[in-house]
Amino acid sequence: MGEHIAKSKFDQGERKAFVQHLLDDIEALELLLEQNLIEDGIVRIGAEQEMCLTNKDFRPTGKSLDLLKRIDDSHFTTELANYNVEINLDPFELKNDCFAAVEKQLRTLFNKAKTKANELGANILLTGILPTISKNELGIDFMTPIPRYYKLNEVLKSFRGDHFALKIRGVDELTLRHDSVLFEACNTSFQLHLQISPGDFIKSYNWSQAIAGPVLGICCNSPLLMGRELWKETRIALFQQSLDTRKWSYALKEQVARVGFGSHWQKDSVTEIFKEDISSHRIVLTKPIEKSSLQVIKNGAIPKLEALNLFNGTVYRWNRPCYGVGNRKPHLRIENRYIPSGPTMIDEIANFAFWVGLMAGRPKKFDDIPSIMDFKEAKLNFIKSARTGRQTVLSWLGESITLKKLIINELLPIAYKGLKKYNIDSRDINRLLGIIEARTRNGTGAEWQVENFRGLRKQMKLDSVLVELTKAMHANQESNKPVHTWPSIKEAIKSKESFKWVGQIMSTKLMKLYEDDYINLAISIMRWNNIHHIPVENEKGELAGLLTWSHIEGLDENHKKRDSRVSELMIKKVVTVQPRTKIETAKKLMNDYQIGCLPVCVGSNLVGIISKVDL
Repeated sequence: MGEHIAKSKFDQGERKAFVQHLLDDIEALELLLEQNLIEDGIVRIGAEQEMCLTNKDFRPTGKSLDLLKRIDDSHFTTELANYNVEINLDPFELKNDCFAAVEKQLRTLFNKAKTKANELGANILLTGILPTISKNELGIDFMTPIPRYYKLNEVLKSFRGDHFALKIRGVDELTLRHDSVLFEACNTSFQLHLQISPGDFIKSYNWSQAIAGPVLGICCNSPLLMGRELWKETRIALFQQSLDTRKWSYALKEQVARVGFGSHWQKDSVTEIFKEDISSHRIVLTKPIEKSSLQVIKNGAIPKLEALNLFNGTVYRWNRPCYGVGNRKPHLRIENRYIPSGPTMIDEIANFAFWVGLMAGRPKKFDDIPSIMDFKEAKLNFIKSARTGRQTVLSWLGESITLKKLIINELLPIAYKGLKKYNIDSRDINRLLGIIEARTRNGTGAEWQVENFRGLRKQMKLDSVLVELTKAMHANQESNKPVHTWPSIKEAIKSKESFKWVGQIMSTKLMKLYEDDYINLAISIMRWNNIHHIPVENEKGELAGLLTWSHIEGLDENHKKRDSRVSELMIKKVVTVQPRTKIETAKKLMNDYQIGCLPVCVGSNLVGIISKVDL
C-alpha cells in the first residue's frame, strides 16, 4: 500500500498544490524521456512479498506492528490490515545467479520474520487468500492504525457513496456488503518488478498484457473466500470489487474501474498511460511536496516525481507502469500485480523466472501486438484464466488452445530463450522452469486446495475444514517442496480444544420458511428433510420466528390441512446467538430455555443455526 504520509493534512490547500505537482511530474517525465536521461542498457528485477499472520489456531492475528518492531528491518513494512506484512526485496541485475540471490534474500528475511512471529505466538503463511479469514476480521479495528490507511478508506467510501459490495460466482456464490475497503486485505500477492528500457517500454508493456492470462492461469492459488469455492484465482474479482468506487445507477454509462486490466493496447509512451489514469480517476491521497520536479530538473538534479508516484499507487492496473530513482538514476519498470503469494517460496521464484523469461524472450513478431492480436482477446484470456486456471481454453492469435498446450509448446521455450539471453545460470533455468512445466502437467496450488477442501468437507463442519486446510498448507510450506508434489490430506483429526465459537460448528446451509407460507407446505418440507426446527423470515430477509415440530404435532389433521399460515404458529420471540457467541454460552441458553436449537444471527439476518446435534 506504499509509503506512509505522516505530515499530510489532506486539506484543500494541500490538494491544490498536489494537483500542480502532479501536472509538473508528467511534464518532467516527458523531459527526462526527450533528453534520454532515463537509465538504459541495464535490466534489474525486484519483488514484494506479502504475507499473512495467524495465531496458533491458524486464524488471522493482528500483530503486524508488534512483529515489525521486533524485526526492526527496513525491508519490512505494513499493509492495510494488521494481520498482513510485506517484505520489499532489493533489486538485482538480471544476470547469472540473480534468481538464486532473490531466493536467498527472501528466505533469509522470511526466516527472520518467522522467528520473531513465533516469539509472539504467531505463524506466517504465504497464500493468495487466507482460508480462515472471516467477516469478523474485516472490521475497522483490524485496519493497521496508520493515517494513510484511514484516509484511503474514508475517501474511497465517499467516492463510492454507498457500502462496498461483493458478488462473485464460481462453484459457490458469495454475495456480501461491507462498510470499508478491508475486503482488499483478504488479498496477498507476490509482486514482480522488471526494469524496462524506455525505448522498448510500450512494446514490453503490450507483451506483458498479452501473456498475463496464461501466466496467471498456471500460478493460481486463491480458490476459496470465506468458505466459498469461487474462482481459481479469486483475488482478481475480489480486488476489483473491494476498491470499486463506481456508483451504481439506472443510467447505462461507461465507468472505469480503479482496479483493472485496461481497455486497449498502448501506442505512444509511458506518459500516455499515466495521463490516461489521471484523466480517468480522482485523486485519493495527497501529501506536502517541497520542490517542483521541473525546478529540480532545471537545477540539474533528478526528480523523484513524488506526486505521480503517490497517485500511481492508488490506481491498480494488473500490469502497472512505474517510475523510480535508484543510485540517483531514474528508471522505468513494469510491476506485475496479479501473481498470488505462495504456495511456497520455490513456487514463487519459479513464477518470477517464468514471467521474466517470457518478457525477456519476446519474439520479434510480438513487437507490434496490435497488428496480430485483438486486445479483447488478451483481456478475456486474463478473466477466463482467473476463473478456471490450468483448465482454461484460451484464444491465442485467433486460434483456440488449452492453457497447458500453450505453456508447454510455446511459452516455456520463449522463457528458456529469454533467460539464456541474459546468461542466467543454466541450473537455475532448468530448476525453476522445470517447476512450471511440472505444475502445468500435474496441478496448481488452487487445485490442491479445492481437492482437499472437498475431501475434508465430507468429514467435518466448514470452519474445521478451513482450519485443517490452512494447517496443512503451513506444514507443506515449511517443507518448501513445490505444490505439484504436495500430498493430499488423508485424514483430519478434530480437536475439541479448537472449538470456541458458535460460528465454528453452526450449520450454514439452511431450510427456511416465510411468514406467508402455508402450514401444509411447512410440514412437508420438515418431513422430507427430517428436520425439527425451521427458521422463518419476513419479506425483508430478516429472522421473524421459528417453527418447531413439537408445535405442529399438537395440531389436529383438519388444522394442518386448513389455510393456516406459518406466521400463525411460529414462535415469534426467538432466543438467538451470534457467530462469536461462545459455545458454552449457547449450551447454557439451550438448557435454561429448554430448547433444542438456536438461530445464529448477524443483526437481524440469519446466517446459521446451532442444534444439540451440533453440540
